[in-house]
Amino acid sequence: MDIANLIQTVAIFALPVLFAITVHEAAHGYAALYFGDNTAAMLGRITLNPAKHIDPVGTILMPLLLYFATSGAFLFGYAKPVPVRFGNLRNPKRDMIWVALAGPGANLAMALAWGIGMYLLSGAGVTEPFFLKMCEGGVLVNVVMFAFNLFPLPPLDGGRIMVGLLPLKQAMTFSRIEPWGFFIVMALVIAGVLSTLWMQPVMSLTFGLLDLLLTPFSMLAR
Repeated sequence: MDIANLIQTVAIFALPVLFAITVHEAAHGYAALYFGDNTAAMLGRITLNPAKHIDPVGTILMPLLLYFATSGAFLFGYAKPVPVRFGNLRNPKRDMIWVALAGPGANLAMALAWGIGMYLLSGAGVTEPFFLKMCEGGVLVNVVMFAFNLFPLPPLDGGRIMVGLLPLKQAMTFSRIEPWGFFIVMALVIAGVLSTLWMQPVMSLTFGLLDLLLTPFSMLAR
């Protein structure tokens, strides 16, 4: 394992990953509070302080172990989920869709912001590779989080959205998957099914959308 390469990779991705995780989770909390549930606010989880959202095992230990074990070929991690009591929402079935969408929506907005930052740096004549690679990393990290979390299986955000969209009877049946959802997702990730059938198509569409939105900034940077 190239330690120098590891240190460089960590340095480039550390800030984008912290922002991606923190804003994603805080967005869930803000949305829940807006729609009537103050659980996250009472527990101090509606904050941009990364320490409140980092899980020592899921955010730090697991990604590092996987990086070393697979030579960087496979990475996976998670943050502490923001607690939401959907029964406290004013319209639980409808509002849970917006609460779930808030996290991926924040990642999409951050991907756009990192992309704008990259073009602004280029337009300003900044040639330092570290900062440009950090912006590229910020786009990539947030697009990955956006696509992954939209996968329609509980407990991921896409699963919550599906529960909110399905008729009540089907929604209740579908929600029973949640206790095993994490293990199902991990199995699909390891088997490569999630990447091939979901991540790659969704990420491709997302990058296409970002390219379209960033067109004015790319023209200014020339």
